[in-house]
Amino acid sequence: MATGRGGTAGADAEAVPSARAQLRALARCQRLSLYSFAVSAVGALVVGALMLLPIGVGRPLLPGAATALRRLSDRYRSWTERWTGTRISPPEPLPPPGGPRSRRAVGILGDDGFWRDLRWSWLEPWTGGLLVAVPLWLVAFGLFGAVVQPFVWPWLGPSNWYAFVLVDSTGSMLAAAVLGLLFTGAGLRLAPAALELHARWSARALAAPYTTELVRRIEHLTDTRAEALDARADELRRIERDLHDGAQARLVAVGMALDEATRMLDTDPVGARELLREVRAGSARALQDLRDLVHGIHPPILTDRGLGDAVRSLALDSFLDVHVTADLPGRLPAPVETAAYFAVAELLANAAKHSGGREVTVRLAHADGRLRVVVADDGHGGARQDRGTGLRGVVRRLSTVDGTLALDSPPGGPTTVTLEIPCEMPCEIPCASSSPKTSSSSGTA
Repeated sequence: MATGRGGTAGADAEAVPSARAQLRALARCQRLSLYSFAVSAVGALVVGALMLLPIGVGRPLLPGAATALRRLSDRYRSWTERWTGTRISPPEPLPPPGGPRSRRAVGILGDDGFWRDLRWSWLEPWTGGLLVAVPLWLVAFGLFGAVVQPFVWPWLGPSNWYAFVLVDSTGSMLAAAVLGLLFTGAGLRLAPAALELHARWSARALAAPYTTELVRRIEHLTDTRAEALDARADELRRIERDLHDGAQARLVAVGMALDEATRMLDTDPVGARELLREVRAGSARALQDLRDLVHGIHPPILTDRGLGDAVRSLALDSFLDVHVTADLPGRLPAPVETAAYFAVAELLANAAKHSGGREVTVRLAHADGRLRVVVADDGHGGARQDRGTGLRGVVRRLSTVDGTLALDSPPGGPTTVTLEIPCEMPCEIPCASSSPKTSSSSGTA
């Protein structure tokens, strides 16, 4: 089954948030606006504890106040990621409870994350709080003009101005009501944008310090290097085992059969010809074993045609109905293509073995310097990363290229696995992977 690409009308429709999304964003702006008062109060409490440190009273107060502030900042980090998809790396945990209070207070004072949280608590009400208050004010002012003003304008006196409209007659009241509807619509349209801007501000204010990020990066590189070495050793052992048990054993059998046929040529030509036929069949099987082995190391179609066509070949080999959509404007770096290919192969194998579904959708796209692969099946769900080795193997393979895996598999299904790998397009030459969709059910593109 071959289908063309979608037009731009659908993309334009998705660019404008729906009414439900706008109302949801407005409610989240309201929550952030209210929480800004709590942030300001907790920040003032921390400053008070710091001012009381010289006389000793602040030592028992500081740990509790710093913990409350960290809980608030962690809640903002969680909201930002859940609402906008912007992940904010948390700082290192505060010193745990226990031990002398003075020692814990000193540990808190030496924590860079604590000072960033404190700075954020004083800036949030004046930056993030005011930012999310703009759509709230527009909606409130608009609803007053559209809903309240038509009923109370006769009692508001002769100087009743609504924005730039003097409401002193029925006509001006209707004009104010229309203006109020415009204000309300503008506030609803601005709410998602205000939420995105607030997420950017929070990311700048609440992200872990550079030194913490650097240490984490070094630790991550150390871990992924060890995992890559382990995976390489496992792969070499697998290749050695497959060669020993497969092609090598068949080639030894071929050699022994050739020796026997050579001895039988003068005494039993018919039997020698039968042995030679077996030798030819055995050599063909050995060649197929070698091809399968090479395919498991690095499939030739991945090198020749790119990731899109390589994934389509996986779809055609699966007994499930697999639909592939590839939107890749060019060839990706070889390590990225390899990691994504084998990750998709493992996910398709998992879907075939465990999902109980009949259809799988694979979507590949590259945008904003990231390869995004979404594999979704219509199975019964309930998949977890801590069960079995399949998903853990995918995570380990992706970690070597700084990739991530997100699993969404509620009981009852469906299961959606999202892979993201940071990468830049090495060239602008279109490749076969940017061809239209393919379904394995028909075997055609």
